[in-house]
Amino acid sequence: MNRRSIDYALALLVAICGGAVLVFWPHASDAPAPETPPAQETPAEPAAEDEPPEQEAEPPAEPVEEPEADGPVVDASGDPVSFMPPGDLIPGSGAGQAEQINYVPGMRFPMEAGQAYANSQVYGHGGYLGPGGGQCDAANYAYAWRDNFCETRSYSAPLCPSGTGHQGQDIRPATCQDAVHWAVAADDGVITSVGSYSVRLMSEDGVRYTYLHLERDSLQVAPGDAVSKGERLGFVSNEFGGTPTTIHLHFEIKMALETPQGLQTVNVPPYVALVESYQTLLTTGEGDHG
Repeated sequence: MNRRSIDYALALLVAICGGAVLVFWPHASDAPAPETPPAQETPAEPAAEDEPPEQEAEPPAEPVEEPEADGPVVDASGDPVSFMPPGDLIPGSGAGQAEQINYVPGMRFPMEAGQAYANSQVYGHGGYLGPGGGQCDAANYAYAWRDNFCETRSYSAPLCPSGTGHQGQDIRPATCQDAVHWAVAADDGVITSVGSYSVRLMSEDGVRYTYLHLERDSLQVAPGDAVSKGERLGFVSNEFGGTPTTIHLHFEIKMALETPQGLQTVNVPPYVALVESYQTLLTTGEGDHG
């Protein structure tokens, strides 16, 4: 075989091998793509110590309104009222009963107007055991109120430390004027007696209320009359059976009560009931007649 035949045979062999390579070698599109490592996230820069990461702003909070503190209770003239404790009598006027309760909750204050002064008419200015001056002294028409249920008197009072006392509470009206200010029924009930200057009212619960020193010509009721709470009875005066006293209302509460001596009908301290009913009158008004 000559040289030209040998070269031709080698060229043919190379061509055949190259075709085989092209047929059997995998295409790039069929080969799986090499896995690419995930890109690493760039870490956030740490916030400065004095600058916390910014957060979404919250809406401003609504202002909270603080409830207003209750102001002092004031009377019809606008003066703030105050009360000495139960049993705290004028020094030298006796020993009071410190432990007291409201024996008649819901009682109506026994004067129509929301301005009155509870204190002793005997040991106050103008009283025969008082410090002098007249009954119209400004000190008698000023707060604080003062209990005088157990002050030294000769009347039976089993609930007082001494066993005797005043039996009721003295209350001066708004001004030192005779036969101007109305006393009213403390509860629904029936009038059991009417005297020359007194009225007694028995409630439906068996509580007896006594009103002394009413002006006789102004009395609006008679024995047997049914009355409603707040109904007018008569004017507060200074009448006292022909011997004038100071202008004030003497007010008593009497009821059946269990005592150390057994069940008795006795006068009970009215001071707490008067304080509470007076505050109710000042804060609710209770109307002109109830």
